[in-house]
Formats: sequence, structure tokens, C-alpha cells
Amino acid sequence: MANEHNFKLIDGVFQPTEAQKLLFELINTKINFHNLDAFSNHIRFNTTLSNSESRTQELKNSLEQIVVLVQSAKEQSLELEIHSNISISLKNV
Repeated sequence: MANEHNFKLIDGVFQPTEAQKLLFELINTKINFHNLDAFSNHIRFNTTLSNSESRTQELKNSLEQIVVLVQSAKEQSLELEIHSNISISLKNV
């Protein structure tokens, strides 16, 4: 079995409203994942995950930039072409 796997997640052209829904759902799911992970570790181990907190902030910043981009596309009557791939590598622990 190969150690490197690639999957096409998003590949298409979207109206601004569709793109916004898709990207918001994707990013908000990641934000919720990090928030729940940080909360779980805080409750179980009384620790905080600075990595989760910094990643959450990065995702929120990306969300703000996407809002501006989508708004610009709406104002100019443009569509958004989105491509997103996921690469997964199997690693020894």
C-alpha cells in the first residue's frame, strides 16, 4: 500500500453564495474540531492546547478574508473557482 494518498475535496465553479456556504461550513467544522479538542484536554488533563488555539485563530482569519473575497465577487458579479485537495501520508509512530 502506498504511503501517500491524495483526494479531491472540492473542484468546481461556484456562485458567491454557494461558495460562501461551502467554505464557511468547512472552516467552521475545523474550528469546532479544535475548540472541542482544546475543551476536552482542558477538562481531562487541565491543560490548554496552544496549537489548537493558534490554529483556531488562523482559521478565523481565513474566514474573514473569505468574507471579503466573496463580497467582492458578489459586487462584481463573478463566480469563484475553488480547488481543494487533501494529501494523506502514512507515518510510523
